[in-house]
Amino acid sequence: MSENTTASTELTSQYAAQVTSDLERNLKEQERVSGEIAALQEQLATLQHDHTVLMNMQQALGITLRPDSSAAAPEKAAVPVPRKKSATTPGSTARATKTPTSPSRTRTRKPATKAPAAARTATQPSLVELTRQHLAGQSEPRSTAEVAAALDQAHPDRGIKNTVVRTTLENLVAKGQAQRTKQGSSVYYVAPDTPQPTPPSPTESQQQDEARPE
Repeated sequence: MSENTTASTELTSQYAAQVTSDLERNLKEQERVSGEIAALQEQLATLQHDHTVLMNMQQALGITLRPDSSAAAPEKAAVPVPRKKSATTPGSTARATKTPTSPSRTRTRKPATKAPAAARTATQPSLVELTRQHLAGQSEPRSTAEVAAALDQAHPDRGIKNTVVRTTLENLVAKGQAQRTKQGSSVYYVAPDTPQPTPPSPTESQQQDEARPE
């Protein structure tokens, strides 16, 4: 009886030590996984923010994606395949040989219509470049509305909007290619190398008021 009791006690002690070790290992693993999840969530938030900025830049630059046109071309090219397989009679064979000419015509017409548009977008400067050049030519800070109005007047065919200009200005500030100044509740932007006017100190303003004749 005493030997069985001793063996049972030792076995219980071993299980208890093993369970305690497993619990500690489990808690450390939870902490590690939680840290990785937090890092991934932060990375996901950064990617989502960059995606929003890139979409706004894409709209500002007038870039159009072409996945639909590229995906539609294989479907049109695959249409004549079952017709060729099912062509058993002379009449159906004649129809099968004539039908592939129509998709080829549509494929040759599409590049002809898109080529002038691509040439225009290649020759026109981007909105980022236009905004940077406009700020570089200004001697004083300009607001978003002033920059948008000036660019829209200079390029009426671009359809420039205030929201797109604001996003472009903020991107230039983030890249160090522009500076943001705040006067009261209004925000202004200026080129990095433009000297900004500094308001007079309270002492100087008092001296100017005292020097004025009453």
